[in-house]
Amino acid sequence: MEIYLDRRAVRQIRLSAQEAIEEDDTESLREDILEAFKEDQVEEIERRLDNGDFFEFLTDVLDEWSGDDVDELFELLETQLGEVGVDLKTEPKTDDESGEEPEEDDDEDDDDDEDEDFLEDEDEDGEEEEEEEEDE
Repeated sequence: MEIYLDRRAVRQIRLSAQEAIEEDDTESLREDILEAFKEDQVEEIERRLDNGDFFEFLTDVLDEWSGDDVDELFELLETQLGEVGVDLKTEPKTDDESGEEPEEDDDEDDDDDEDEDFLEDEDEDGEEEEEEEEDE
């Protein structure tokens, strides 16, 4: 199962982790991490945990965390969740990963193609050439 944390959730965790580093207190960090996950995500994680308690899981992760590096905290979360079959993604899927271009670009490309049909051809000197119409 994959879980995606949106930018707001990642930012919330990062800010809280930085505060925890400065104040050497992980209690509010644990709460903020828990709040960053949606209710259905927490329920799915708890179904996969042996003890069924995401809060306790976060306590264990924070106990293992050195308390110095925010990126290390995310790595620990990804690793520990990966061990119970949850693939944590902290960035949404980009269009490059899916192999598709954003819809906005597609619309713009379509408009450009239509515009090109109406443009007159220019020769190498930049002067306009007259298009000759062929008789049928």
